[in-house]
Amino acid sequence: MTTVARSLPKAAPRPFALRRPKADTGFWSWFTTVDHKKIGILYGGTALAFFVLGGVEALLIRLQLAGPNGSVLTAAQYNTMFTMHGTTMVFLVGMPLAVAFGNYLIPLQIGARDVAFPRLNMFGYWVVLFGGLVVYFSFAVGGAPAIGWFAYAPLTERTFARDSATDFWALGRARSS
Repeated sequence: MTTVARSLPKAAPRPFALRRPKADTGFWSWFTTVDHKKIGILYGGTALAFFVLGGVEALLIRLQLAGPNGSVLTAAQYNTMFTMHGTTMVFLVGMPLAVAFGNYLIPLQIGARDVAFPRLNMFGYWVVLFGGLVVYFSFAVGGAPAIGWFAYAPLTERTFARDSATDFWALGRARSS
């Protein structure tokens, strides 16, 4: 009996086929990773960094309220710190921290190799990070808004929110939540 070895035809290359990143170590691997554990660590580290910023804001608020006639912050700066502290703690610490634990632990608990859409998962991280940076960019364009982290209508009208800082805050908050 004779066996004939046949080679299988090569599959045609798919246009726009994205390969899974192969670098597991090094600095660049943290930017291009699709590993749910690394993404969970990135979310947690980012939440921790924003937690420190929110803590500094809370410290300034508490110093202002430590005694009567506090002179640490002006009234406008106090309202700004209140706005940014609330925004930071809710949208840039609490939510990303929950996502960090979910990303890291749930695939391990259910025995999955990875999450369903790993690139979308990493994209979500970058959206949260850059949304937070846009929120804090409002300090660079004339001061952060003093509209409260809830942004009810009377405080967001042009009478009270005249500069573009409110726009950066709203844009960044929409991206980070």
